[in-house]
Amino acid sequence: MAAPVPEFPAGFLWGVSASAFQIEGSLTADGRGPSSWDAFTGEQGRVKDGSRADVATDHYRRYREDVALMAQLGVGAYRFSVSWSRVLPDGHGRVNDKGLDFYDRLVDELCASGIAPVPTLFHWDTPLALEKRGGWLNRDTAERFAAYASVVAERLADRVPMWITINEPAEVTLLGYGLGEHAPGRRLVFDALPAAHHQLLAHGMGVQALRAAGARQIGIAASHSPVWTAGAGDDDRAAAELYDTLTNRLFADPILTGAYPDEGLASLLPGPVAEDLKTISAPLDWYGINYYNPMLVGAPQPTAAASADATSAAASAGSSFGGIEIPSDLPFAIRQIEGRELTDFGWPVVPDGLRELLATMRERYGDRLPPLYITENGCSYGDGPDPETGRIDDAGRVAYHDGHVRALHEAMEEGADVRGYFIWSILDNFEWAEGYQQRFGLVHVDYETLTRTPKASYAWYRDLIKSGR
Repeated sequence: MAAPVPEFPAGFLWGVSASAFQIEGSLTADGRGPSSWDAFTGEQGRVKDGSRADVATDHYRRYREDVALMAQLGVGAYRFSVSWSRVLPDGHGRVNDKGLDFYDRLVDELCASGIAPVPTLFHWDTPLALEKRGGWLNRDTAERFAAYASVVAERLADRVPMWITINEPAEVTLLGYGLGEHAPGRRLVFDALPAAHHQLLAHGMGVQALRAAGARQIGIAASHSPVWTAGAGDDDRAAAELYDTLTNRLFADPILTGAYPDEGLASLLPGPVAEDLKTISAPLDWYGINYYNPMLVGAPQPTAAASADATSAAASAGSSFGGIEIPSDLPFAIRQIEGRELTDFGWPVVPDGLRELLATMRERYGDRLPPLYITENGCSYGDGPDPETGRIDDAGRVAYHDGHVRALHEAMEEGADVRGYFIWSILDNFEWAEGYQQRFGLVHVDYETLTRTPKASYAWYRDLIKSGR
């Protein structure tokens, strides 16, 4: 039998996470406007299983059932996202009161259940009307975001104890605008960089708007990974450093230090950059980290076929990770981490990577780093109900979280100031370009009947929270 999970400090916050587009469904209900993801999933070939999120888990109509599951789980907080186009159908201007009313009811339900509501204002679903004007390539979207943040905060700030401005701006930039694997499906490669700057600017302007509306405890949820160098050569080291800059430092440095990590990179961004950085680096109450796995990165390696025929190199020499194809014309390549268990998504299971990441953040940012929350940590395993018992024994997920919680505790013993841990996700849900193929939930969802069935991992997390650890 494994040793008990070490004791965490009193008041440590245990939570669960989800996002609007992945669970709500009801995409046309009560005046909601379309988002970039509505359009993207409507295009043939964009989602691997051809599915859409029109129903998803039907959370919009079943939220009380889902909050009851969270209450039985014993979590102290629920991190959800607000659908921007449900509140402002055009992304700006007219407020859709019925859409805002939904989040009002959800917050009330959470508070009545003793669960702290933690809304994220933007979790990838840009209002389509704004996307058609350039989306995050357009500076105006940052200003629209700040106005939207004010609208939401003025309604909810009296009951919401923690706020998140933006979720994972790196993924929107790189996967949405850089590689075209996510909405809006643009493949601009390095010309996508303005999307990074404008999301960061939106974050900073959103912080100002939230504080002006009386909101407190404001942070961001950013994805971060340790970057391991694939080889000992200078080209591999340079490739790994560039990848680290583009996926980690490009987003954390401006917020935490008020500067971009590279002057050459900053010169590619739309200005006035120096003035914007003052807004972007507005002090935060805490900083959220979404961690899943380390990345092994090296220099691109042309295949034999590509070497023989230079004209085919671009098509044949790329790499891939977790179903995302990495073009061969980028100055780095993602390599597979060998010798580790893989989730059903093909992501390596490396709990100590979380400890390593937190150590790097402390070393890199020192006293500029505010208290931390792990705002996402989770894994995809496709376990379903046993045909005889109906039980779902997702032992892989239990082992995953057990290992990561222990690694987190070790990081805290080393000095990391981490105040809470949110599992991704409370429910199986629509996993973006993967459709319904990947399941991250503590609770299984039958997509035919929408029946919710807690898995073994749900019981494990419930017992962990109940134990007071």
